[in-house]
Amino acid sequence: MPWIQIPKVEGTASRQAHADLPANTYERELGKEGFYGPATQMHHRHPPTGWSAIEGPLKPHAFDTQKLDAAGEGPWQSPLLFSNPAIRIRFLKLANNMDHLARNADGDELLFIHRGAGDLYCDYGRLTFREGDYLMLPRGTMWRIDVKEAVGALMIEATEDSYRLPEKGLVSHQAIFDPAILDTPKIDEAFLAQQDESAWRVVVKKKNDLSTLTYPFNPLDAVGWHGTLMPVRLNWRDIRPLMSHRYHVPPSAHTTFAAGRFVVCTFVPRPFESDPHVLNVPFFHSNDDYDELIFYHAGQFFSRDHIYPGMMTLHPGGIPHGPHPKALQNAEKKRGTMTDEVAVMVDTRDALDVTDEARAIEWAGYVDSWK
Repeated sequence: MPWIQIPKVEGTASRQAHADLPANTYERELGKEGFYGPATQMHHRHPPTGWSAIEGPLKPHAFDTQKLDAAGEGPWQSPLLFSNPAIRIRFLKLANNMDHLARNADGDELLFIHRGAGDLYCDYGRLTFREGDYLMLPRGTMWRIDVKEAVGALMIEATEDSYRLPEKGLVSHQAIFDPAILDTPKIDEAFLAQQDESAWRVVVKKKNDLSTLTYPFNPLDAVGWHGTLMPVRLNWRDIRPLMSHRYHVPPSAHTTFAAGRFVVCTFVPRPFESDPHVLNVPFFHSNDDYDELIFYHAGQFFSRDHIYPGMMTLHPGGIPHGPHPKALQNAEKKRGTMTDEVAVMVDTRDALDVTDEARAIEWAGYVDSWK
């Protein structure tokens, strides 16, 4: 069914979004369906995040994954930080090789390697990985990790769902990243060498309960396969972001993977906007249909202050969010010609629940950082 849309201009307003803003105003975008639906640009006399206090549960949050407990034995021992019926987000820490296989029967799994390196062994073969890699594992894949360097990884489960590539629209299927760059596991000498007749455990998660299957042999015993369903690897360095020197493109332009009720976006270094009449920091926005969770991987996120790699922020739908005051003050004083940031954003259509494990690593003063 079509949206109710009546193009209209009221009062003092710019002719185009994010450009030629009226003097001494702050733009806020109100949108439906994240950045995919109809939207209006509002022009305010004061920053929409200029609150003096917030009471109640609806407030921005920040968390520090570096404060999580020491490394565990596998993914299901990793703390669950955020969830809703469509997604479950954990942070995996491994210092040693996994001594068992894991299988997620609840949905596809996406790992983003924040630090470390190693080999992922799965039904399909061996896949090496390093810092900055995404590893997408289809639902039901058996896998384990051999650690070369201690691993810290964001885990994003698409509960009862599958990961797909976003629609590319006008810019062709090769835009953002060419699917030809996706790497797949190999049945190589190392994979064949790990096959043995020793007892192996497979810890299966289904409806968030764990079951253990024990085999008298290594069930990663494939000798070949063919088809169109398989794990894939993508490094953020292979992403070529959409950008415009005359327009600050919305986060939806950076979508990397999509599921039914959320999207995963990747922010990577890109040139600053060069047109003197356009915004070069993220615009204030009220996308009340989505929660916005960002994991900061590397660099300095130019719209945030006191946020460093390994931290996460959660901006729930229902209150406006946007750049920090320092970012606004320095908007015209760019640090060089390129942004310096790598971050993973998860926009969820359903509100995220914050677990006790996440609250234990929360920076409570984040809500006051806009004052």
